[in-house]
Amino acid sequence: MLSVRGLRHAYDGRSVLAIDEWSVPQGEASLVLGASGSGKSTLLSILAGLLKPRAGEVTVADSALSSLGPRERDAFRARNVGIVLQKLHLIGVLPVRENLRIARRLAGLDDGAAKVQDALDALGIGALAGRKAASLSVGEAQRVAIARAVVNRPRVILADEPTAALDDANCEKALSLLFAQAAACEATLIVATHDREIVRRVRRRCAVLKAGQVQVEEPLCIY
Repeated sequence: MLSVRGLRHAYDGRSVLAIDEWSVPQGEASLVLGASGSGKSTLLSILAGLLKPRAGEVTVADSALSSLGPRERDAFRARNVGIVLQKLHLIGVLPVRENLRIARRLAGLDDGAAKVQDALDALGIGALAGRKAASLSVGEAQRVAIARAVVNRPRVILADEPTAALDDANCEKALSLLFAQAAACEATLIVATHDREIVRRVRRRCAVLKAGQVQVEEPLCIY
């Protein structure tokens, strides 16, 4: 279960999030739709434990984040949360497989050579394991980022504008892969986007951020 209650956050005195209550059951998926500046990235940073809100309760994978200290949050995130950011943050000088192995080591797991290869194979990029990340195309790098996010079989996957740099064909592939991999891990998936076309494509329930507040609509929303 992923849930927030009484969530408030502000920058320089300006409110950016004011969510009274919102939840997504374990294993389900939800879109967070909103215009640029509506608070989507801030919300995902809070859910990932990267940012502490000014107020409110945040529960992720049955753990109350406020009860965890900074090191505990880092360890919890590494083991339980997979993240796909707009900027993929792959380490370009390292091979693809090493980018995934680092994610496992940060979670306190073994290098898991077989698990790393399985994650890459599942996304159709097993042959790229030895390639340096800097040599990948945009679509290939996107798949590697998704593989890195799921290699530890997280309970929650957070994707922030995961299709922003992709053309229509690769957008469809990336979305299909995200939903398929989340299902395989039985993970809760949250996809934040400003693209209303994504809502039409995936037909999932949607949490719409307007002025930092959330309204849940399904299966489609227009704003």
